[in-house]
Amino acid sequence: MDLPATLPSTRLHRVALFATSTMTGFGIASWITRTPSVRDDLGASIEAMGFVLFGLSIGSMLGILSAGVLLRRIGPRPLILAGGALPVVGTLLVGLLAPAQLAPGVWAGLFLIGFGAGIAEIGLNVEAAAVERVIERPVVPILHACFSLGTVAGGVVGIAMTAARMPVVVHLPIAAGVMAALAVTAALTIRPMPRDAAPSRDAAPSDTATTTTTTTTAASKRSVITGQLLLIAVITLAMAFAEGAASDWLPLLMTTDHDAPEVLGSLVFTGFALAMLIGRSAGTPLVSRFGRGAVVRACGIVGLVGVLAVVVSPTPAVTAAAAGVWGLGIALGFPLAVSAAGDHATDGDRRVSVVATAGYVAFLVGPPALGFLGEHLGLRIAMLVPAVLLAVTVVVAQAAGRQRTVEA
Repeated sequence: MDLPATLPSTRLHRVALFATSTMTGFGIASWITRTPSVRDDLGASIEAMGFVLFGLSIGSMLGILSAGVLLRRIGPRPLILAGGALPVVGTLLVGLLAPAQLAPGVWAGLFLIGFGAGIAEIGLNVEAAAVERVIERPVVPILHACFSLGTVAGGVVGIAMTAARMPVVVHLPIAAGVMAALAVTAALTIRPMPRDAAPSRDAAPSDTATTTTTTTTAASKRSVITGQLLLIAVITLAMAFAEGAASDWLPLLMTTDHDAPEVLGSLVFTGFALAMLIGRSAGTPLVSRFGRGAVVRACGIVGLVGVLAVVVSPTPAVTAAAAGVWGLGIALGFPLAVSAAGDHATDGDRRVSVVATAGYVAFLVGPPALGFLGEHLGLRIAMLVPAVLLAVTVVVAQAAGRQRTVEA
């Protein structure tokens, strides 16, 4: 492949990837900052809100689990485009139906947000890893930094809307309009990267060649799952679970455990997202100096300190500071694990799909499990679950730094 000739389309493609990732973060933050308002509109308990959030989890997992098949059949472009459109519709539904106390409608809106984000996330990570292999510069961390940028922007707007006592039925449709503009930008600039030629089922000139190709392909699929890849998948799951736990429950933890005003809960979440943005934007040079494994281990340690500080915090101010440490610590964990999975000459796409799927399993088990624990033990005690997972990440972090030789 002639690298200079690919650079213009690569730049356009990165615009599409970054716009879609920013849109996803903006949409999620827009409704998360209004979670207490949505809960009040629905008249739901913490446990009931956990099941409402389950719509987001189910949608995410169905999108993720179907993304691999869809990628092989229709390619990444339709997935990324659908991932831009469906969250817009879902955000509209949440905004319009929560004030009407239609919990099933809110569940459906979150399902569309989750499904769209799920299929897009696999496509986005696979494409970002492919661009990294072409231009040999970090792309996946920047992709996730754009998600954090979107969450910060959505969080700031959400805080302003909350402080102004703007109804959800006004705020979320406005957010959907911003998301639609970013989705259109992605649709106009997306240019999927060409892949190296792979053995084709249609190219075999004889039965013997066909049998050989089929056997080779099957063996290649079996060889994708290795011990190293499973450990990388553990890292993505732990980091995604920790991020999801903060995104779903930090605002409610502030309002229920500390009796803080709703706007302060939104502010703490936005501070967490800002810390994630800073970590992903400024932390990438650390990888060149210390290596992926060392940086992932440091991420796990700092994130663990932040989560434990939230658990034992006596005041809202300490909780807010601890949430920032939490976000700064886990910022690079997920993208670095994806980069480690994609750093493979022949199986990068499939490896990225495996670890990304493992990461987004956290969105299935996270909200309802933590909601159940929070209802019976308190939300701060429930936060010990992501703390344990981050401790495991510290132990297995070096798997993200090892490179595996690929045999022909």
